[in-house]
Amino acid sequence: MKFGALPLDDAEGAILAHSLHLGGRRLRKGAVLDGAALEALRAEGHETVVAAQMEPGDLHEDAAAEALARALAHGPGITLSHAFTGRVNLIAEGPGVVQLDAAAINAANAVHPMITVATVPQMQQMAARGLIATVKIIAYGVPGAAVHEAARAATGAVRMAAPVMRTASLIITDIPGGPGAKGQAAIAGRVEALGLVLAETVLAAHEEGALAAALRAATGDVVLILTASATSDEMDTGPAALILAGGRMTRFGMPVDPGNLLFLGHLGAECGARAVIGLPGCARAPALNGADWVLARVVCGIDVSGADIAGMGVGGLLKEIPTRPMPRRGRPGKPASAQS
Repeated sequence: MKFGALPLDDAEGAILAHSLHLGGRRLRKGAVLDGAALEALRAEGHETVVAAQMEPGDLHEDAAAEALARALAHGPGITLSHAFTGRVNLIAEGPGVVQLDAAAINAANAVHPMITVATVPQMQQMAARGLIATVKIIAYGVPGAAVHEAARAATGAVRMAAPVMRTASLIITDIPGGPGAKGQAAIAGRVEALGLVLAETVLAAHEEGALAAALRAATGDVVLILTASATSDEMDTGPAALILAGGRMTRFGMPVDPGNLLFLGHLGAECGARAVIGLPGCARAPALNGADWVLARVVCGIDVSGADIAGMGVGGLLKEIPTRPMPRRGRPGKPASAQS
């Protein structure tokens, strides 16, 4: 693509680089200069215009963006916006989790500096109509060969894992003077945001036997446990009840804050049929926490191992919450490292 000042006699068919005011109207950048536009420029005293001219083999920004976006999107659950000013957005059709081939996207971004792809983070939970990625062609045109190379590199790099479960059970344990059913609405909101129905909410005593019985009786595709007292050990009430019910533990604790006290296990069909998620106390509030990351993946049929959870620490320092007993920030005049 050629770019620069052109005599008006040579500018027909070129793309206007900068918007211009001509009398009572505005000639917008990106407009293809036709005879009428050039006559209007002459009438205003212009002899040249800054414009872009496509060369043989070049693709217009909109065609290039559409070609790359079509290559990126893989499988159902993703729609493409109409190309406009060199941009095409990849949009989630419904709730789910984004799965990205980061290496492929990096390879596409390395082909040509005018060809760009930006995405949400890996494994981001999406709502319907959420923006997953945007393809932006920075220049008005780029070499077609570069677009084809980027498209080959990025083919199938963006996928949406949709929910494969339909229902959830919530078991809340209770102790005298405890929080009771506080947080039920926030957890229901999480479940519903993933397209599930909270099929039942059961209140059980904060005791291994009672909780184990509630686990055996649960009917949801995924079972959530919210204990009245924080789970502080792998042998504490929640994990112990899961084992007593015939389940197995996958992981206790996660390097995500808030959300450290999550545990994950499975129950039934040789302990692989249903996931059981022990929610941290912060799940009583709607703010993002580590349990959201695990719940979304489980509901969308993405296997979550102990190693997966261990790898969530980078980026796992989430927003501070005012109810934290010991804030991570230092008090005025006292550094955080000096707090006891």
